[in-house]
Amino acid sequence: MTSTIATETRTAAETRTTAVTGIVVGASRIVISFLFGFHGLQGFGFFGGIDGQGGGVPFGSFPGWWGSVLELAGALLLLFGLASRPAAILLSGMMAYAYFTVHAPMGLLPLQNMGEPAAVYSWVFLLLAAVGPGRFALDNVIKRRR
Repeated sequence: MTSTIATETRTAAETRTTAVTGIVVGASRIVISFLFGFHGLQGFGFFGGIDGQGGGVPFGSFPGWWGSVLELAGALLLLFGLASRPAAILLSGMMAYAYFTVHAPMGLLPLQNMGEPAAVYSWVFLLLAAVGPGRFALDNVIKRRR
């Protein structure tokens, strides 16, 4: 009898933890993708642009312009929770690429090469790819309808 009560209590606690985790992951996904969307828009000259003077990357240039397109598209997909895992994998890889090709040649550590945002975004997107979109995602609505 005691083990049944302990099991029921543990199950209720785990259910609450799972619900809270889903909400926190979903809210984090929304905030992170919203902020990352601004990063993508900078490539097109918004919010001070890439040079702080409103300059954008040249149309069609690789990787700058295409990177900005993918950053913005990926941020929107994550914001709405649509194809969340593939979008998060793509963005994680893009930020790792950005870190190693743009920042790492300037110094070993992210603090030395101004690569902290790229490194952090890469790991956060990898985490979102692993744990999923959390709550408030269109992926969840689509899954429930199937």
